Amino acid sequence: MALPLAPVAAPIITTVLRYGTVALAGYAIARSVEKGRRDQRAEDALDEVPEGLTARRETEQVNATHRFRRVIRLGSTGPAIEIDATTLTRIRFRKV
Repeated sequence: MALPLAPVAAPIITTVLRYGTVALAGYAIARSVEKGRRDQRAEDALDEVPEGLTARRETEQVNATHRFRRVIRLGSTGPAIEIDATTLTRIRFRKV
């Protein structure tokens, strides 16, 4: 007597198709991203940003900087991880 495999195989096939589609899209995106370069001038500028939030408004644009530096320690004597997140933002409004 043969076992009906259609009810069992349908969820497996849909799951494989779903994850296969996501994997293929991820692969295509990864292939299209160019390899980044390190610009030492930009690294130096990011290192000079003060901690906290600053903003400056000029006639046509607003410049803002933000820096968040924290050390997270796992346990009292465990390894530590330093998080240093810096953003430079420029928003420019122009009449066209």
